[in-house]
Amino acid sequence: MSKVVNEARQQLIAAINAAKPGLKEFKIEVPADRSNGDFSANVAMVNAKQFSMAPRALAEEIIGNLNLENTYFSKVEVAGPGFMNFFLDDNYYADILLDIEACGKDYGRSNFGNGEHVLVEFVSANPTGPMHMGNARGGALGDCLAAVLDAAGYYVEREFYINDAGNQIDKFALSLDIRYQQHFKGKDAIELPEDSYHGEDIKVLAAEFAEVNGDKYLEMDEATRRAALVEYALPKNIANMKATMEKYRIKYDTWFHESTLHESGAIKAVIDELTARGYTYEKDGALWYKNIEVQTNMLRAQGKSDKDIEKLDLKDDVLIRANGNPTYFAADIAYHKNKIERGFTKNIDVWGADHHGHVARMKGVLEALGLGADKLDVLLMQLVNLMDNGVAIKMSKRTGKAITLTDLLDEIPIDAVRFIFNLREAGSVMDFDLGLAVKQDAQNPVYYCQYAHARICSILRKLESEGIKVEDVTSDQLKLLTAPEERELIRHLSSLTDEIIAAAKNYDPARITRYLLELATLFHKFYNACHVNVEDADLRQARIHLCLCAKSVIANTLEMMKIDAPESM
Repeated sequence: MSKVVNEARQQLIAAINAAKPGLKEFKIEVPADRSNGDFSANVAMVNAKQFSMAPRALAEEIIGNLNLENTYFSKVEVAGPGFMNFFLDDNYYADILLDIEACGKDYGRSNFGNGEHVLVEFVSANPTGPMHMGNARGGALGDCLAAVLDAAGYYVEREFYINDAGNQIDKFALSLDIRYQQHFKGKDAIELPEDSYHGEDIKVLAAEFAEVNGDKYLEMDEATRRAALVEYALPKNIANMKATMEKYRIKYDTWFHESTLHESGAIKAVIDELTARGYTYEKDGALWYKNIEVQTNMLRAQGKSDKDIEKLDLKDDVLIRANGNPTYFAADIAYHKNKIERGFTKNIDVWGADHHGHVARMKGVLEALGLGADKLDVLLMQLVNLMDNGVAIKMSKRTGKAITLTDLLDEIPIDAVRFIFNLREAGSVMDFDLGLAVKQDAQNPVYYCQYAHARICSILRKLESEGIKVEDVTSDQLKLLTAPEERELIRHLSSLTDEIIAAAKNYDPARITRYLLELATLFHKFYNACHVNVEDADLRQARIHLCLCAKSVIANTLEMMKIDAPESM
């Protein structure tokens, strides 16, 4: 579709320059009512004043210079005060279907990204407990975004950052330790602090450790006991995360351990570099990063006033605590530096919306290191409200009374989970309705799309049972597809590549689910209006091939999202 728009633009530029040199920018849009043309240009409207002409008169003069030979346009008409409406010819519709058949599984793919190296890091849950509904949305969103980028011609890798060091591991150790002691002494013997992990999974891990080791660790010092508990429990949790992601149809290229940044000296090295560049200072026994200075300079460069900057209430950040331990922020800096040094010129992080304040300081520190803030893009993901047939389900992560990602994948078809979590853009709060997700009717969006694919397969099977074979089709035969429902369906099929590119540019894989829903709707509309097995053999073959093309595109988009395309339902 974009190829045709560009063709119209080039024709207009050539024509107006031939008529009246000196062109202002203009728009080419798709009108709501296609009876008024397939594309509409406002070139005469925006250029009329400089040429001292009425827009309609200028439009007529431009048309006089247009050469539509060897284009996909049959005619151009002037409408209203001077809009120029372009009409596609029959060759366009025929060539779209021939192109879909020729490309097969590659239809929709492009070289837009030119092989740029992109790393998509998503989910990256703490390995201290089960993954939750936010991780469920992040998993589907990140994986489908990576697939969209790949289809748009980028080189893409997926990565999971395992936070296996720092405060959360200390809290994990403390929680396990207390549950281990309670296992032998009773729950009233020692209290679990409010800010510890209260989930049932901690009790299970502590009980398993006790079964293996007995009570011998009760007599050992706290540090030894906690280290042993973490050494036992952490690999189990990481293995469970990997199994859950595999069940969710997510295959990561890399599982990156935060602990390796500590062990390799990467955190110390990046802090030393910031110090050498003058971006750190000592205060109260801790080492601080000059976040205020860095962000202020960046914002001023963007044209922000000091008054606007003051409203942001910027603060400096601790890199090394008074006890000598680096902060999570310090590890995160080293991690992002590592990603860039691995050759990824674009790093996309999928974070929860509660990390909003972390985005600017992360970009700022990359700029301070000379790596470039533009190397990092963050996709902020809003919350998920869990529903059951329209009724909200209350969850509490702290008490452990939450539906985990594992629970969700056990109860709900994975096709539905992946599709529904990509129905809305990341920045929108979304409701996930368990009742809707298991329905086997048109109310369930993934069922609706899969049914369109299955219906086409059923049509083809029925034709075969009646002795009607699929034959090679010619352009002239395909030009017989002139019904409004046929043309509308073909136009939508033609827009897949543009939709994938737009989804990649905007980091919005929900565009693909919306595209697919519209495609299913248009196919059902075509099916109800246009009988496939007609007497006219040429028209019958043309409609069979339209069905085949719709089937191929539905399968391609479902496969991109790692969702099954069933042949019967």
